[in-house]
Amino acid sequence: MLAIPFIIFVFIFYYLPLRGWVMAFQDFRPHLGIAGSKWVGWLNFKLLFEDQRFYEVIRNTLAMNLLKLLFGFISAVGLAVILNEVRVYFFKRVVQTISYLPHFVSWVVAGNIIISMLSRGGPLNQFLLSIGILQEPILWLGQKSLFWLIIALTDVWKEVGWNAIIYLAAIASIDPVMYEAADIDGAGRIKKIFYITIPSIMPTIKIIFVMNIGWVLSMGFYQQYVLNNSLVAEVGEVLQLYVIKYGINMFRFSYATAAGIFQTVVSLVLVFIVNKLIRATD
Repeated sequence: MLAIPFIIFVFIFYYLPLRGWVMAFQDFRPHLGIAGSKWVGWLNFKLLFEDQRFYEVIRNTLAMNLLKLLFGFISAVGLAVILNEVRVYFFKRVVQTISYLPHFVSWVVAGNIIISMLSRGGPLNQFLLSIGILQEPILWLGQKSLFWLIIALTDVWKEVGWNAIIYLAAIASIDPVMYEAADIDGAGRIKKIFYITIPSIMPTIKIIFVMNIGWVLSMGFYQQYVLNNSLVAEVGEVLQLYVIKYGINMFRFSYATAAGIFQTVVSLVLVFIVNKLIRATD
C-alpha cells in the first residue's frame, strides 16, 4: 500500500511519456500533432550520427561523468570509513553535518559560489598569489585542460557527505563480533578497514555503482549548465545541453527525441554490461 503512490508516480511521469518516442521517427510539427506529422523513418538518427559535434558531446559527457563517478565513489567511501573510525561523537556529527549541507544547496547557488571562488579576483587566486605559487591570477573556469577536473572536484564537494550516508549505514550493520575477533588476533585499525569494513560494504558499493552507471549520460546537467561558458564550450557541453541547444531551442523536436532515445538505450546497455561484469567477479 505504501508503494502504490510511487508506482503511480513512476507510471505517469516515466512510462506514459514514452509514447512521445514516436516523434523521433517523424518530422514533428506541434500544430499537426503526432497523428498529423509526416513520417521520416530513421532520418533523425541518421542526422544525429552524421553530426561531428554530437560525438564531441558524447566524449565530454562520458569523460566528466566517469570522472565524477570515480572521484565520487572514492571520496564517499573514504569519508564513511574515516567517520566510522572517529571516536569523538560530537566531532563526528559536526563533520558529517557540514559535509552533507552543500547537497541541499541548488546548483544555481552552488555554481555562483564556485564561480566566485575561481574567478580572477577570487579567494583561490589570492591565496596562491600570496604564497608565491602563481605569478598572475588564472581564470580557472576558462581553462579547457582543467574544466573536467573542476567539474569532478566541485561535484565531490557538493555531494560527498550525502553519498557517504548510505555507506555509513552499511558500516553500522557490520557485526561488531568481527571487529572483536580482529582485536583478539592483534589486527590494527588499518587491517580492520581493509579486511572487515570494506569487504563488508562491497555489495552496497556494487549496487550503487550499477545504479549510477545508468545515469552516466544524464548526470550533471545543472552543474554544466551553470559552470559552462564560451571559453570551454568545446569540452564543457554535455548531451542534455546539446539536446536543448540543437534540438528544442531550434524547434527540432524530433531530433531532440532521437538524441534522448540514444541516451536511454546506451544507458540501459551500460547497466546490463556492468551488472554482468560485477556478477562475474562475485
